[in-house]
Amino acid sequence: MLFKKYQLIIFKEKHGSCSKISIPGWSFFLTIALFIALLGSNIFFWDYYLNFKSVSQQLEQAQKKTHSQNIQITSFYHKIKDLEQDLDRIREFDDRLRLMLDLEPEFQLSHHPVGGPTDGSISSSFPFYRQEMLARKMHSFIEQLSTNARLEEVRQQELIQAIQFQSDLLSSTPSIWPAQGWVSSEFGYRNSPFTGRRELHSGIDISAPIGTPVYAPADGKVVFSGRDGGYGITLVLNHGRGITTRYAHLQRYVVEKKQSVSRGQLIGYIGNSGRSTGPHLHYEILVNNMPVNPKKYLVN
Repeated sequence: MLFKKYQLIIFKEKHGSCSKISIPGWSFFLTIALFIALLGSNIFFWDYYLNFKSVSQQLEQAQKKTHSQNIQITSFYHKIKDLEQDLDRIREFDDRLRLMLDLEPEFQLSHHPVGGPTDGSISSSFPFYRQEMLARKMHSFIEQLSTNARLEEVRQQELIQAIQFQSDLLSSTPSIWPAQGWVSSEFGYRNSPFTGRRELHSGIDISAPIGTPVYAPADGKVVFSGRDGGYGITLVLNHGRGITTRYAHLQRYVVEKKQSVSRGQLIGYIGNSGRSTGPHLHYEILVNNMPVNPKKYLVN
């Protein structure tokens, strides 16, 4: 059957003639086979195209999602870096406070958290297809930053306690002038205006008109009020830590023994009582009952 010949007759209606074409049997079947093969290949490639298009769409969506995640993680990373910089500024401020408060310096924390990149670019160190590794790095970064924050909290508590202590210390240190006037006699050795002999003048004399207010130069408690021999009307304040102050030759005082006073509080008025050559305030600072120069404490 394959080797038989088939004739194809073509009639020409207008001319009343016909043409014959001889076709081998095998060519007929070959044509059918080629048609079937072409149809099958078209179906195969169409199915391949559809699969390829679906995969391409999925890949495009995955790339968009990965890109979006990369942007979010990059933004998150920069926010964490900003937090770390804020923590560094707080740590630097703490170090300055420690220096001012004369505290021992703390150990230095690592500048970069463990596992964190040292540069500011994630995209250069971690390409978008390494999201899992980047997430692990970020997790380690956050853990170390959290540890640093907890350590900084401990440092802050220590600083608060030190500041409170220093505040109490400063408030009880006699550091302001007790009265307005001029210094008519300095601390140190001088010739006594009464005996003419060289004697230690254990304070400073602030000359001013009678009735000039006298103020407490620091927080303290009145431990003496009354007349004290040549000092005349006198007040003595105890400021703690072995520091006391004496105010002599007063006109009068307005606080009583065992009364607590605060810095800047009115305690009396300048007078001319006791052994005095004129209206003035004799002002002394004693540390463990030893007189020291009051000007070493004055800051205004």
